[in-house]
Amino acid sequence: MTTMEKPGIVQDNALRWLLLAAGFICTAIGVLGIFLPLLPTTPLLLLAAACFARSSERFHRRLLGHGRLGPMIRGYLEGSGIPLRAKVSAIAMVWLTVPASAFLVVPLPWVRVLLLVIAVGVTVHLLRLPTGSGERS
Repeated sequence: MTTMEKPGIVQDNALRWLLLAAGFICTAIGVLGIFLPLLPTTPLLLLAAACFARSSERFHRRLLGHGRLGPMIRGYLEGSGIPLRAKVSAIAMVWLTVPASAFLVVPLPWVRVLLLVIAVGVTVHLLRLPTGSGERS
């Protein structure tokens, strides 16, 4: 590695552009996940952060510094967990939207059961995450 290369940033332009595009796509879908309960917001934002870390320091910094998205990612990366308010909000949204969708929209009984199992899994996962003081929004 020469002194001009930055550690962590890939040097292959094609791969760098691919990672950059993947970072934007994951960010966009992650933001949609805030409003759509079956889309995993935080894992997609973590993937976006990883893509940006390898392709663009500027976008990586911007994502981690974002007022709403940054705290979710930083809590995971630092191992401090997620703020209690975010955990409670996420669990509440899961249980407000998933049963309503399952029983008002979905006609197939096995899909209803699957949605409820997913809701239980998401809830268990959120409850097992460490609760950090986090940044209040």
